[in-house]
Amino acid sequence: MARSRSWSGRLARACLRVLVLCAALSVLSVAVLRWLNPPYSAFMAEAQVAAWIDQDQKFPEHWGFDVEAIEKAYALNQHSHRVHGASTISQQVAKNLFLWSGRSYFRKGLEAYFTVLIETLWPKRRILEIYLNTAQFGHGVYGAEAAAQHFFHKSADRLNRSDAALLAAVLPSPERWSPAAPSRFVQQRRDWILGQMQALGGPEMLDEIDAYPNSKR
Repeated sequence: MARSRSWSGRLARACLRVLVLCAALSVLSVAVLRWLNPPYSAFMAEAQVAAWIDQDQKFPEHWGFDVEAIEKAYALNQHSHRVHGASTISQQVAKNLFLWSGRSYFRKGLEAYFTVLIETLWPKRRILEIYLNTAQFGHGVYGAEAAAQHFFHKSADRLNRSDAALLAAVLPSPERWSPAAPSRFVQQRRDWILGQMQALGGPEMLDEIDAYPNSKR
């Protein structure tokens, strides 16, 4: 009986050490990527990629989760056969860097955990930078620089506002829509994004939020 208790105690301590180690490694991984660019992502490792959701308009203001969008998606899903998502840019970065596609509660729990780490350890500008560097813009085309070279034959820093908006317009379904031959619907999305770009402001907005993180959240 004493030996059984001894083994159960050892097992419990071993499990606790594993959990602490996993937590420490996850925090370290997120912290390091604040300064180092990820060479690869879990998203790129998957052969089948789920379609991306619509643009995250409240990215500068939220703390990683858009509660209003989640509530709306939940309400829509109660009366629709099509599942509506409500992921923010931060959640997509968490999923694409560290996780896999799927709709299990376990994966969503891990996604929420990594989202909190990312929002805590990274400034908004870095979150957006990683998002653009890992986003899929076409079959086998990952990252804004690769997309600029592939579709426009120039570097990303030479893209004009229309080119950039066109790339953003295909993000919800990059394997179905193409910046090289944009459909009328994609062109309409581009025009809408151009309007949003004008309304939201430039990079200075993110710098201000990063300087005063509590003012907008």
